[in-house]
Amino acid sequence: MPEPADPARSPDSVSLRIAAPAARLYDIVSDVTQMGRLSPECVGGRWLGGATGPAVGARFKGTNKRGFARWSTTNEVVAAEPGRVFAFETQQSGMRWTYRFEPDGDGTVVTEERTAFKARPAIAKLFTGLLLGGLDSHEDELREGMRATLERLRVVAEAG
Repeated sequence: MPEPADPARSPDSVSLRIAAPAARLYDIVSDVTQMGRLSPECVGGRWLGGATGPAVGARFKGTNKRGFARWSTTNEVVAAEPGRVFAFETQQSGMRWTYRFEPDGDGTVVTEERTAFKARPAIAKLFTGLLLGGLDSHEDELREGMRATLERLRVVAEAG
């Protein structure tokens, strides 16, 4: 039986101030086709069902890798407010990924957040246990990856 989603569980969250406008940062993060340049695990994505960009209800396929393991996810955009917030839900893991953009002087504080929106499916637990080093190990890796993603976002955005 899948573990229940715990709405009281505090989300994993990482914030970083980046010397770029919120609108530019939103454009970079919401381009799922280019996520591979930011994320240590996601190597890219493509819009599905005629979607061409971020909009609530748009779906995309994400492609991921870790070592020899390769897998895809189906995701749905649940928030798309340019310069403010971009969020999507990953059906296979039951996780919602959210990026918030808060202007801060001549820069922006970007927060990446990961929280459960539903119970983690049994197949995801099995896959993680067998191919990704176990749930706890992969959770730690995802937290570290959030920091790495924001650091890479800073490099991309500040380079122009």
